Amino acid sequence: MTANANPSNAEYDSPWKEALERYLPAFLALCFPHLHRLIDWSQPYLSLDTELREAVRDADLGTRFADKLFQVFLNDGSVTQLLIHLEVQGQYEANFSERMFVYHYRIFDRCRSPLVGLAVLGDDRPSWRPNSYSYGQGGAQMKLEFLIVKLLDFEERWQELESSDNLFAPIIMAHLKSKSTTQDAQARAQWKWTIVRGLYQRGYQRGDILELFRVIDWMMVLPEALQEEFNRQVKQETEETQMPLLSHLELEAKEEGRQEGRQEGRQEGRQEGRQEEKQAVALNLLRMGLSPEQVAQGTGLSLEKIQELQTQLESES
Repeated sequence: MTANANPSNAEYDSPWKEALERYLPAFLALCFPHLHRLIDWSQPYLSLDTELREAVRDADLGTRFADKLFQVFLNDGSVTQLLIHLEVQGQYEANFSERMFVYHYRIFDRCRSPLVGLAVLGDDRPSWRPNSYSYGQGGAQMKLEFLIVKLLDFEERWQELESSDNLFAPIIMAHLKSKSTTQDAQARAQWKWTIVRGLYQRGYQRGDILELFRVIDWMMVLPEALQEEFNRQVKQETEETQMPLLSHLELEAKEEGRQEGRQEGRQEGRQEGRQEEKQAVALNLLRMGLSPEQVAQGTGLSLEKIQELQTQLESES
C-alpha cells in the first residue's frame, strides 16, 4: 500500500447518484442501449427519490452504492410511462437478487406503474452476475428478471471509453480506476489527472466539463498531499489553457450549497442554495490565486460579483 491509500479511500454513492440524475440518457445509451432506444427523450425524465424512500424505507437488505428511481416515457405509445429502478452495487452480496425482488414489488405496490429493474455491478468479481430471483412451491412460482451491466467488462473496452463522446464514459473510467487503485494512491492520482484532463480534450461543453470534473474529483479520493498536488495541476492547466475546471475545495462548497437548497424543499430555496454554492466556489478559486476573469468563466457569475467577492477576501485578510 502506498501514500496512505486504503480500500475505503473512495466515494461512490453520492457521485453515482448525482451522475445518474444528470446524465441518465448518456448512461443508458452506453450501458443499456436497447432500453435507451425505447424511451422518448423529447419528454423530460423525473427522479422519484421521495417515492423510492417511501417504498423501501424499512427494507434493510444490504449495503449498496446508490439506488435511484426514474420515470420515463416510451416512444411507441404502448405505455404512457415506465419506471426504472436502478441499483449500483459495489461489492459481492449474497442476497442482492432478493433485494432487487423486494424493492421491485414494493415500488410496484407503491406506484402501480410498469417497472424495469437495472443493476450496475461495480464489484471486482468477474463471475458474479446476478440477474434474477425466484421462489416456488407446489407448482406455483414467482420470478423476477432484471437487466445488468458489469463495469469490469469495460476494462476490455477501455479504448472505446477513451474515444467515446458519451458523457458517462469518464465516470465509468473513474469508477474502474478508483477500484483498481485502492492500494496505490499514487497510481490513482495519475489516473485521476489523466481522466480529468481528457474531459477538455473530448470537446465537451463547459458546463458538462465542470459537472463531470466534480463527480470524478468526488469519487477518486486522494490523500491530502496528493490532492494538493492535483489541485496545483488543475490551477496550472487552467492558467495555461483556460480549462474550466474546479478543485476539491470547490466541490465541498458545491455540496454544501446543494444541501441547503434541498433542505428548503422549495424552488426558491434551491435557487438560493445554487447561488450560495457558486459564490463559495468563487471564493475558493480566488484564494487559489486565479484571476477574477478566470473565476467568472469557471463559475458563471458576473465579473462584477467576482470583484465584490475579491474585495470581501481582501477585507478579511
